[in-house]
Amino acid sequence: MDEWIDYYDSTHTIYVSKLHRDRHFAVIARDIAGYITSPDAVVLDYACGEALSAGRVADACALLYLAEPAPGVRGRLIARFAPNTKIRVRSLEDVRKMAENSVDLVVMNSVAQYMTPDELDTAFATIKRILKPSGRFVLGDILRPEVGMFRDVLALLQFAARNGFLKDALIGLISTALSDYRELRTRVGLQRYSEDEIKERLAKSGFSASRALHNIGHNPWRMTFVARQPITTT
Repeated sequence: MDEWIDYYDSTHTIYVSKLHRDRHFAVIARDIAGYITSPDAVVLDYACGEALSAGRVADACALLYLAEPAPGVRGRLIARFAPNTKIRVRSLEDVRKMAENSVDLVVMNSVAQYMTPDELDTAFATIKRILKPSGRFVLGDILRPEVGMFRDVLALLQFAARNGFLKDALIGLISTALSDYRELRTRVGLQRYSEDEIKERLAKSGFSASRALHNIGHNPWRMTFVARQPITTT
């Protein structure tokens, strides 16, 4: 995951325009907020990225932790949300030190593809420890083995057409094809999981999971899962 952290901590061109970037994070914030069931909830966004619209998520809960591994991004989050007393920025190391059973909702969106399977299992273990027994873990934007880059391109173009940046998207796709992102994606690769594989991996970590009807974000060919800790009876 380290090489991907370094990439996202750099001046990258993954977004084709400011409008693309803003709409991307707005849609994600809307979808995450949809999983918050109580204004008293404590929420953790695990490896959140720039999280430009996190204020919308914070409006729906009592406390929002933005956990981000990239130090440069984390610094920008601290500066951006300093006035918002409901948002606290943390490193992933900080998350590992959080109290047990202290979070109502954990969201890990568009992160699993950048982690090795062992890194993902470690993250699951941390999330299970800090999640309340009644809490939920939402794992979003999982890449499927049978769905290739063409679908990602199509999803971007459809999103761009709906939001008014289609021309920028077409130009951006050419730039991306020649960029460090394409080279890194080819060299390091992205992890892909079938629905059964994700459910099995979550089950090994102590979760019971089901696939959500809709993926978080704009790409309908990726998957989101809602995981809970099984209810135990005495």
